[in-house]
Amino acid sequence: MYFKKVVLLGSGELGKELVIALKRLGCEVVAVDSYSGAPAMQVADTAWVADMLDGTQLKQIVRRENPDYVVPEIEAIRTEALEELEKDGFKIVPSARAVRFTMNRRAIRDLAAKELGLRTARFRYATSPEALLSGAEELGYPCVVKPLMSSSGKGQSVLRKAEDVSTAWQYAMEGSRGDLKEVIVEEFIDFDYEITLLTVTTGQGVHFCPPIGHRQEQGDYRESWQPRRMPPEALQKAQDMARHITSALGGYGIWGVEFFVAGTEVWFSELSPRPHDTGMVTLAGTQNLNEFELHARAFLGLPIPDITLERSGCSVALLAQRHATRFQYSGLEDILKTPGADIRIFGKPVTRPNRRMGVLLLSGPKTEDGFLLVEPALQLSEKFVIQYLPENNENNANT
Repeated sequence: MYFKKVVLLGSGELGKELVIALKRLGCEVVAVDSYSGAPAMQVADTAWVADMLDGTQLKQIVRRENPDYVVPEIEAIRTEALEELEKDGFKIVPSARAVRFTMNRRAIRDLAAKELGLRTARFRYATSPEALLSGAEELGYPCVVKPLMSSSGKGQSVLRKAEDVSTAWQYAMEGSRGDLKEVIVEEFIDFDYEITLLTVTTGQGVHFCPPIGHRQEQGDYRESWQPRRMPPEALQKAQDMARHITSALGGYGIWGVEFFVAGTEVWFSELSPRPHDTGMVTLAGTQNLNEFELHARAFLGLPIPDITLERSGCSVALLAQRHATRFQYSGLEDILKTPGADIRIFGKPVTRPNRRMGVLLLSGPKTEDGFLLVEPALQLSEKFVIQYLPENNENNANT
């Protein structure tokens, strides 16, 4: 007999690992995404293909399945539909408010900086290239330009001079999701490093995972490591801010809260109300429970023990180079014979430039800073090769 029924909205690699965690707890899972054969669909009980920005479709699926929980796994989703479903009695994880606020950078930044008083980079909003130029001139160069709605860093760039405003605006529009044609321009923080603080909210209180360091490129994560050693004073500031903002948004589950850190100074950056891509490092066994197990336990209302560091670890995103519908992988033997190494192939049916197709994991003694594993993990990742095969006549490039 199933424990609970969960509808998962978005079925990528993070959703796949969440489905595995839920199935191990006896849940029935329905996976929904915009294309057939998405990673989480491969391990779920049932699957639906739907336009994730079509609120009518989403509401029809949820009402037909009548789940105990609706769990959004992606940013680009019709949040109005989630709010309607929540009013009708469906449990949205962590809450429809949290999903709506975190999908829109204006909403979350206004909440963090203006309402809660969290320390953030100075910022301005712009609805045109002219307004972007004005904001950049006020904040100074370089500055960071991001669409108000996007995912995985799409449309994000560093603006270094006025002559590049049109290019930055166009790039942001190309990477934008949803209906908003607006950007946020932020001052450039001269930080020492970035962290993700996985924060678990439950009915019994808040838990924090050991901080995760990460490196981004074009706004998307490339490597992450745990633990990221940092001054206790800085960690306390990050935990206080994470507790404050997750409490304001409400609901139970795991949150990926991102911060910039310089010495003992900390700036809130962004957060996601779901497992975080940088948190895939926890699949290396760095914690007694990985981020997906924590998310499942939190919203199901199951007990969570103290979160403990078991070992150091590193994750490296394995990227495709071009569009293809026929391909195969090689190099797994060389990777898996390395002590402490593991790999996850996501099972995505199509490649495209810079699409994450898998993740390499490397673990070591917990006495080490996880950053010490980055270089050997990167060297190991070079053994992973995507071999592109001759294409059939069928064109599945949009899958």
